Amino acid sequence: MESAELCSSDKTVGTDDDGYSIVLELHRDDPLFDKKKKLLHDKGFGVKKQIPLQSSSSPDLISKTLETMLQIGRIICLDEVELYFGEFDTQSGSYSTRNELETLNLLFSLVESLPASQMHEQLNVWKDLQSAIINKIHEFGNQNKVDAKIDRNYICEKEKFLVQWGERNGARTKLEIAYVEGAGRGAIAVEDLNIGDIALEIPVSIIISEELVYKSDMYIILGKMDGTSSETMLLLWSMKEKHNCESKFKNYFDTLPAEFNTGLSFGVHAIMALEGTLLLEEIMQAKEHLRMQYDELFPALCNDYPDIFPPEFYTWEQFLWACELWYSNSMKVMLADGKLRTCLIPIAGFLNHSLNPHIVRYGKVDSATNTLKFPLSRSCSAGEECCLSYGNYSTSHLITFYGFSPQGENPYGVIPIDIDVGQVDCIEDCSMSNWTTHMVWGTWLSNNHNIFHYGLPSPLLDYLRRVCNPTQQEKTLVPANLEIELEVLEDLESTFRGMLENLGDTLDGENTRWDVKLAVEFKDLQRRIVSSIITSCSAGRNIKLSHDGKRLIKFIICNIGWSCVTGLDFAVYPVQHFDNF
Repeated sequence: MESAELCSSDKTVGTDDDGYSIVLELHRDDPLFDKKKKLLHDKGFGVKKQIPLQSSSSPDLISKTLETMLQIGRIICLDEVELYFGEFDTQSGSYSTRNELETLNLLFSLVESLPASQMHEQLNVWKDLQSAIINKIHEFGNQNKVDAKIDRNYICEKEKFLVQWGERNGARTKLEIAYVEGAGRGAIAVEDLNIGDIALEIPVSIIISEELVYKSDMYIILGKMDGTSSETMLLLWSMKEKHNCESKFKNYFDTLPAEFNTGLSFGVHAIMALEGTLLLEEIMQAKEHLRMQYDELFPALCNDYPDIFPPEFYTWEQFLWACELWYSNSMKVMLADGKLRTCLIPIAGFLNHSLNPHIVRYGKVDSATNTLKFPLSRSCSAGEECCLSYGNYSTSHLITFYGFSPQGENPYGVIPIDIDVGQVDCIEDCSMSNWTTHMVWGTWLSNNHNIFHYGLPSPLLDYLRRVCNPTQQEKTLVPANLEIELEVLEDLESTFRGMLENLGDTLDGENTRWDVKLAVEFKDLQRRIVSSIITSCSAGRNIKLSHDGKRLIKFIICNIGWSCVTGLDFAVYPVQHFDNF
């Protein structure tokens, strides 16, 4: 798992003659700067906005101020997938649950950074704005709350020993480890936790990092080997340390499973079930890479240094187990020296991933306390499972390296489109259309299924239109443009029908091994996504034909008369639409 990063904005507090103001600014080093800048300009904003805090404000003014901050913050916090699909839900007023939570927490941190003790006349406004943001976060939490079913029959004895060991070594937690149905072990809040509360605090002294390798006997050997990364050294260290009965981290290793059950451990039947999917290729490439890495190290290290690398500890099976451990449980942590390192965090590994997490900002050691803190970005009630985000990963990545498919609709569960994106002339502003990669997701996630949209991503459609006609400038309902629409939709439908055929028939995933079930579940999801693309393309072609029909009706009305069309259903062909032709 990786630490979550705050979106690109300068956390700046401005001052002027009238007092304090909040500054929202888009970083120029944001890789999506040009596209976000275009969106900001379309909404009437620049890349930097200073929002003054008045000495007194009515509830309406507070609401308007917050709405302005939200509009800017949402765009600043957009990631690549959200920007590519551009799905703004007018009903909820947000791009995605991830984007909304990150935006609200950005605004909360900006308001919190204001020096309240010095604000005097603006203090009430500051409090009102702070309360308004907190209320928004609470509303978000209530809308996205998931009830976890705790299995109290499962006794987490070893996990309790680990927590007690952590507390003896300076850890602090407001969580308990329990067995969650459908998710395995998870972290449950033992009390009501509010925004900003620290759910878990781990001292650096019990974090497993590369410093431990440097102090071990194997570093004398590994340090002299060219091209051996710190991650590889940690991998080899953990393979041996888990057998050490005197290890400082014995309680941690005792809680680790004998098998991690990630995609890297898929058996033959599961691999066969994945035929026709990109997940099959991803797993095979990953395993091939790991096998090559293993063969470069063993049996040479065991033969040359059997005392340091005992052969019984360094089999292929144990190497794969250690790889799964580090893939599924490690975190990127910025330590006090400012360096980002891959670490194992005892206790924190029980925090499960969620598409609607409670914790999104973590991964940097507090230099004042020398601890790693996990603060809440939204409230978590007592008895509720406390979750974090492992990162904005596709479903295939989560299966391969973590061994699960996320609950709910994963907006990052996209299918990349293999298109040779060459230089296509673009007459209009290309800042929103010069994507170098393209992708699709289930069209049920889209809000716009009208003509020129069809529930499909605009960047993909715009690129395909420019391939057909580089001079097309506007999406107008003229015959030439409609012919291009038909050609684009027919090509897409043909491509995805071929993909659907490659996926084969639906398989029965009931009463089978865990890996086959997971493989069948993923393949069914891929089939559902591909089918939705085909359906949307077909519906889009029907929209085009419907518009052709309207043009014919208008011709008849204008040249022959109403009597010839009295039998038509004008709910399907409303007269007000005729003026578009």
